[in-house]
Amino acid sequence: MNAAINPIFTSVPYPSEYLVTMTRFFPQCRHSSVSWGQTDSDLHSIVIHRRRSEAGKLSSPMWACALQNEVYRDRPGTDTLPPHSSHPPMTGKHNSRLCQAAFEPSVSVLGMKRSNIITIALSSLPAPRLLPPAIYAMDSSVLDREDVQRLRALIPTEDELGLIKEAKAQNPHAPLAQAELCLLTLGEIPHLSTRLELWAFALDYDSLEKEIAEPLFHLKLAMEQLAASQTFRYILATVLTIGNFLNGCKARGFELSYLSKLSQVRDTHTRQPLLHHVCLLLLQLRPDSSDLHSDIAAVTKAAKYDYSQVQSSFTQLETMCKASWEQLKILEKAEDRQNGGKMDRSKGANEEVSENSLRHRLPKILKDCEERLKVLRAVHRRVINRFHSFLLFLGYSHSMVRDTKAEDFCRNISNFSLEYRNARQAIILQREREQQRAVAGIPAPGTPVGRRKCQQEPSQDSDEQCRLEKVLRTPELSSRVDITVPQSRRRTGDIKGVRCKKMTW
Repeated sequence: MNAAINPIFTSVPYPSEYLVTMTRFFPQCRHSSVSWGQTDSDLHSIVIHRRRSEAGKLSSPMWACALQNEVYRDRPGTDTLPPHSSHPPMTGKHNSRLCQAAFEPSVSVLGMKRSNIITIALSSLPAPRLLPPAIYAMDSSVLDREDVQRLRALIPTEDELGLIKEAKAQNPHAPLAQAELCLLTLGEIPHLSTRLELWAFALDYDSLEKEIAEPLFHLKLAMEQLAASQTFRYILATVLTIGNFLNGCKARGFELSYLSKLSQVRDTHTRQPLLHHVCLLLLQLRPDSSDLHSDIAAVTKAAKYDYSQVQSSFTQLETMCKASWEQLKILEKAEDRQNGGKMDRSKGANEEVSENSLRHRLPKILKDCEERLKVLRAVHRRVINRFHSFLLFLGYSHSMVRDTKAEDFCRNISNFSLEYRNARQAIILQREREQQRAVAGIPAPGTPVGRRKCQQEPSQDSDEQCRLEKVLRTPELSSRVDITVPQSRRRTGDIKGVRCKKMTW
C-alpha cells in the first residue's frame, strides 16, 4: 500500500483482528506485505498534536486517541497470522480458475418485467442477507413501513422458487442473479406472507384508526359550532320571517336545503337576490353578527369526508384485527413445533430476538388494538346518533333523518356560509365606497342627485344612438353621393339607365 495515497494509514497500526478475519475468509490466498511508510520505531514516536479548544481544555485528534488505546496490543490472535512468505505464490492455473469463476455469467430464470421490479425494489432495501433477521424480529429500525410494503410485493410464488432451485441444481457453481437470490432468500423464511401482514397491520393501525376517528371528531365539532353560532340563528329567523311574509303563511320552520336557493331567487324591482336582502337586514338589525363562515370551520372540514366510507373502513379494520389474531396463532404454533425439534427460526445470527422487539410485543399490541377498537366503535355509534338527534332538533322528520347523509348536510351549510360571506363583504364594500364619495362630494349614481346629473350630461354613446335613430327614420334616400361608400367600377357609357323594380316580399 502506498503511503502517499492516504496519510492516515501512515500513523495508525492496522488491527490484528482484521487480519485474522481475512485469513479465515481467504485461506488459500498469498499474503502480501503491507507498507505503512514508517518503521515500528517511527510509529511509536508519532507526536500527538494537541490543540486548545474554546473552553480552554486540551483535545487531541481521533486517530491520536486510537493510537494511545491499548486494546489492539498483544492480542491473543496475532500468533496465528502467517508469516510473509508462508504460502507459495499463485500459479497461472489458480489464476485462471479464479478468473473463470469471477466472470462466469449469473443464473437468471425470471422474466424481464418481474426481474426489473425486484431490482428496483432492492435498490431501496438492505442487502438480501440482512432481510431474514429483520423479518424474524420485525425490526422497524432496519425496515420501515414502506420497506414492508415493498417486501409484500416481492413475495415469491411456488413456481418461481421451483424454477430458481432447479436452475441452481443444474448450475451449482454459477452465482444467482440479484433478483433470483433475493427471492430464494425470502423463500426460505417460513410463513413469510403471514409475518409481513402482521407487521404491516401493527405499523398501519394508528393511521387506519386516524382515518376513522378524524372525520367523527370534525362532525362532532361541526354540530357544536352550529348549535353555538348566534349568527346562524339570526339567519334562520330572518329567512323564516321573509318566507312567511312572501308566502302569506305562518310556518314554524323550513328545511335547511332551502338556504342554497336564496342566491337564486331575485326581487322584481332591483333584481337583487334574496340573500342580498337577508344580509342587509342582518347588518341593520344585528350589526354584531359575523360572516358565519369563520364560526363554523369544522363544518367545512366535515364536508370533505365520506361517512359511508368511514363505516366501511371501520368494518374492514375490525376484520383485519380478527385476521391478525389468527395469523399470530399460526406463527406461534409453527415456532412451537420448531422449538421442539430444530433450532428456533426466530433467531437471527445465532442470537435470540430481543424482548423489546416488535415480534415479542405482538400479543400485547393486538390486545391494545382490540381495546381501542371497542372504544372507537362506541365513539362512532354515539356521534352518528348525536347527528340524527341534531337533525331532529333542526326540525327534520324521522324519514328525512334516515335519508340525510352527514357529508351532504355539511356541504350545503358550508356552501351557504361561503355565499353569505361573499354577499356580506360586497355590501360592506359598497357602503365604504359611498362613504368615500360622500366625503369627496361626488353624488352616488343611485341617489336622486346622481341620476339628475347623469341626465343633464348625456354621454357620447347616447348622442350616437340619437343620430342613428334619426337616420333610420328618414323616409327617402338622399340624392347626394356619399364619398365614404365604395362606388361602382363600371363605365358611365355602359349604364343604359336605372330601372326601378318593385320589391317583392
